[in-house]
Parts: sequence; structure tokens; C-alpha cells
Amino acid sequence: PGLGDRQRLAVGRCACADDSLASRRQRCLSPEALRGEELWLDGYNVLMVLEAALGGGVVLVGRDGCCRDVLGIHGSYHRVQETGPALRLIGELTQGWGVSGCHWWLDQPVSNSGRLRAAILEVAGVSGWNWQVDLVMNPDAVLAEASQVVVTADSAILDRCQRWVNLGRVGIARSIPRTRLV
Repeated sequence: PGLGDRQRLAVGRCACADDSLASRRQRCLSPEALRGEELWLDGYNVLMVLEAALGGGVVLVGRDGCCRDVLGIHGSYHRVQETGPALRLIGELTQGWGVSGCHWWLDQPVSNSGRLRAAILEVAGVSGWNWQVDLVMNPDAVLAEASQVVVTADSAILDRCQRWVNLGRVGIARSIPRTRLV
């Protein structure tokens, strides 16, 4: 018997070719190298994996070391009780790394993006973090061409961006050690 739909999805999210793996590793920065840098975040990608980890869900670890959620987003985003803690975790990590700011990019076509933008800015405002949030039709295109350090686990972006940091993996390792990693 072959693999089921979820199993094929998991394999697809975790696999990458040898040349992609080598290139991703070469361009991945350590948190210690981020002082003074502005991070550009693939908003839904980064947030949803930390929400899954905080909520006790399964998190996939790809061959490239990136953590990915199993579900993905399908046209609509709904805030969950883990959203606030995930945003604070991102803020605490990036503040500790000494970044100059975080620029979040959200998919405008996804339902509730405006509400998530407001929630992100509210958490940043309360904590005094230098965060900006933009809603755009295709954040992947923006992030793939960015000269700033990118935060994502999206393969299409990782294969094209200049520099990136594995915030999901670092955040889970440091702050959510009981995550169900597969």
C-alpha cells in the first residue's frame, strides 16, 4: 500500500535535494550573527509552526532542519490561544538576538490577515518592539528577493533568499522542549 495524503504531505514538506540542502546550510545565519539586522518574517509560516508546538501538535523537522506544521493554511486564518504566546516568543527571541526590528509579511488574500496584523502590532506596542506588518498579495515573492535576513521554513523562499535564520527550530529548542517533533 502507498502513502496516504497526510503522509505524502509530510514527506514533501521534509524532503529536499542535496544541492538545496547545501545551499540552505551555507546561507543560514546563527542567532549570534543577527545583531543590528532587520528580520523579514514570513508571517503565517513562522507563527503557525510555533502555535502548533505550543498547542501540543506534531511538528515536522525537515532534512534542512526547519520545523514545519502539518496543517498549513487554506485561505483562512483563525487566531488560537497559542497566538499571543507565540508572538511573545518571537519577540523575546529576536530582542535577545539584538535585531534592529522585525518586518512581518502576511498574505493579504488570507481571511483575517487584517486582524492578525492588528494583534501583531498590539503585542509589539505593549512590549516596545520595533515591528512592522505589511499585507501583500504574495509575500513569497517579496521574501525570496529580500536583501534582509529572512525568517521562514518555506522551501520556495529558502532556495532563493540571500540569508535566513531558522527561528522556528531555535524557538522550539529553547522554549518549547516538549514539542512532538517528527
